[in-house]
Amino acid sequence: MSPEPYYPAFTGASLIFAAGLLAALLAVVLALGLLVGRRAGRLEAERGLADRIAAEREDAVKRSRAVLGGLAAEQAAPYLPGFPADPGDLRFIGKPVDFVAFVGASGGEVREILFVEVKSGSATPSRVERSLRDAVRAGRVRWAEYRVPDPGADTPNGAAAAKAEQSGPPRN
Repeated sequence: MSPEPYYPAFTGASLIFAAGLLAALLAVVLALGLLVGRRAGRLEAERGLADRIAAEREDAVKRSRAVLGGLAAEQAAPYLPGFPADPGDLRFIGKPVDFVAFVGASGGEVREILFVEVKSGSATPSRVERSLRDAVRAGRVRWAEYRVPDPGADTPNGAAAAKAEQSGPPRN
């Protein structure tokens, strides 16, 4: 007859200790996994970083050159062949349109008002520039004269009422 196997008796305290030991071991393994994962992620991110930075810098330089080229073209355009107005009749505005030409002003009488937008390369008009172009083409242009109130006039609140002379289509 073979001897009966021996099974140690586990008490409540020894089970709690074993569970705590198992939980601590699990926590250590999780912490190590997180540290290794973070390090691996950082290395992965840094691997392509130099190439990305170089590409972004190159793109920024290209865009900067395009903007500077466009600004130079705007300033030189009135003196280039085929420009639609006499440089003496021009006023630089910048936004939302580059120039306003008062055609004939240098001769003493304005015959036409011309909005000029200068573009270079493959640049296209912005949304505001397109809306200005459409407003001019549709005839939604008017004249307004504003009179500054005379501070010495005898009116309510001590200021003269401003008078405005307007022509063109009514305002919306």
